[in-house]
Amino acid sequence: MNTLTIGDIRIDRLVESEGPFADADFLFPEIDLSLLEAEADWLMPMFVEPETQKIVMSFHSLVLRTPRATILVDCCVGNDKQRPARPGWHQLTTPWLDNLAKLGLQPEHIDYVLCTHLHADHVGWNTRLVNGQWVPTFPNARYVFGKLEYQYWQEACATHTDDNPVNHGSFGDSVLPVVEAGKAIMVESDHELEPGIWLEPAPGHTPGNVIVHVKSGNQHAILSGDVLHSAVQLSNPELSSRFCMDAKISRDTRTKLIDTYAETQVIVIPAHFPAPTAGRIARKGDGFHYNIIDRG
Repeated sequence: MNTLTIGDIRIDRLVESEGPFADADFLFPEIDLSLLEAEADWLMPMFVEPETQKIVMSFHSLVLRTPRATILVDCCVGNDKQRPARPGWHQLTTPWLDNLAKLGLQPEHIDYVLCTHLHADHVGWNTRLVNGQWVPTFPNARYVFGKLEYQYWQEACATHTDDNPVNHGSFGDSVLPVVEAGKAIMVESDHELEPGIWLEPAPGHTPGNVIVHVKSGNQHAILSGDVLHSAVQLSNPELSSRFCMDAKISRDTRTKLIDTYAETQVIVIPAHFPAPTAGRIARKGDGFHYNIIDRG
């Protein structure tokens, strides 16, 4: 995705990693694998690797620059995090901060960090390791957490042991240090961050999951987070990922989003679609597909 402009708002994609992630029937336990071949004309090779039928995914943040603020949406996995149960995320050393600098930004330039939900691959760069301590990465930012989302994981942590940490330990190393530093803002799931930037409840993947609306002038984009993990779900919106906490509610949320914005000019920017990522939802027979708007 090249830089995308929505009116007077600039959106850039900040990539941590991208490539074949998992077998389709691992990510989507209820999938009929014949779907991949039936929809191969547009799913392969961008969204599904033909040789392996693995789902191609990106782990990226989105940087919004409005006339009033610089907002970072979702924070990937992060460096140095202990994630032994997820080898691909364990003790990463990626150039994510260098890539931020290539956008002309340093950590101190970020005004807000907004997490669509609090899974480990959306909160990692909230903190970084300094002298053996996890400290907020963005010293001047306010971190926007959904009140419902935070309360759910706070309560979940109370019932888990150190041997079985919540979200691979990410609540402890990537969320609590921000709260303890006094940098967190707990908001309702329909919070307006500033004119043209607001949240909408999108439960199912997690209890407090949200999508982010970006609107300026007559242009409108939706940062859809994990409501859609892969374009495969447009071919069959019934499919929820194994990481969705409530598959039925997730399905209802996804179906609502697709039905609302299919065949409109609204741009969708999902959290895990590979480059070029941004597109519009279009109808295709009895289902849907994805029209990429930028192949740069």
